[in-house]
Amino acid sequence: MATEVHRNGSLSQVSLQGFVLVGFRGSAETQALLFAVFLFLYLVTVLGNLTMIVVITLDVRLHSPMYFFLKNLSFVDLCLSSVIIPNALANIFSSSETISFAGCATQFFFFSLLACTEAVLLAVMAYDRFMAICSPLRYPVTMCPMTCARLVLGTFCVGCLNSIVQTSLTFQLPFCSSHYIDYFFCDVPPLLQLACTNTAINELVMFALCGFIIVCAVFVVITSYGYITVTILRMRSGSGQHKVFSTCGSHMTAVSLFYGTGFAVYGQPGGVASMEQGKVVSIIYTLIIPMFNPLIYSLRNKDVKDALRRLGQRHSLLKESG
Repeated sequence: MATEVHRNGSLSQVSLQGFVLVGFRGSAETQALLFAVFLFLYLVTVLGNLTMIVVITLDVRLHSPMYFFLKNLSFVDLCLSSVIIPNALANIFSSSETISFAGCATQFFFFSLLACTEAVLLAVMAYDRFMAICSPLRYPVTMCPMTCARLVLGTFCVGCLNSIVQTSLTFQLPFCSSHYIDYFFCDVPPLLQLACTNTAINELVMFALCGFIIVCAVFVVITSYGYITVTILRMRSGSGQHKVFSTCGSHMTAVSLFYGTGFAVYGQPGGVASMEQGKVVSIIYTLIIPMFNPLIYSLRNKDVKDALRRLGQRHSLLKESG
């Protein structure tokens, strides 16, 4: 429902069939350039994450907790981009640029679920590295397949809980008759600007819930890597230190990018003030980060590069035999 403002100042509820996603303004040439860039980045994202999922699934040498979590990270990244980017691409050349009320709520629900899941999953991956490096003897028992599956399920449960709270609070608001969303997808900040009521409670809940999740995740990451750093410095083998730093460095790069952009929009008061700045930041965590994660973990990981090489050789042999 939306709220219509009459000339006498009274308010009444009107049926809200949908929203208009304004997206990125500009000339036809600018829109065409944006479409080409977004499409290219999205295709790279899909290809990169699908490759990681396939390689980790097919190569038995990568059937370990670290790569199990990495495969789930690729799955979440793939879904996160796919919830947002195809619709954004369709709207660039669409004359209406509309999205139904139910479609907007659905997009928002899954985006919120996946973004929160990734935030928690990155913390779980840091804990996994902590156990592997600081407690190698206990690691096989502590991080058994059942425990890993429960941890991943837990990340989705946290994401689902966050999504239910955010979606229910946001879409029960009375929206104004002006239904233009100054964004390229349905998200909390632009939707709150359309509300014809005080949104202080919604902003407080968003700040408290998202801030709590991010702070807890960052605490786990910092604590884990604090112990990891101490353990690495105690190592006598220079090659061992380099290997551990390389693996952990990839994860820290991904963590810094995701948590930094997420906190800029959701984890601080006033983070919803600038929609133009929000659009740019949103591109980073809905497209750039999901595209870079497979590259970060594959280019800096010898095991993944070897697995890719073996998969390529296997494909060549099958092609020759066929």
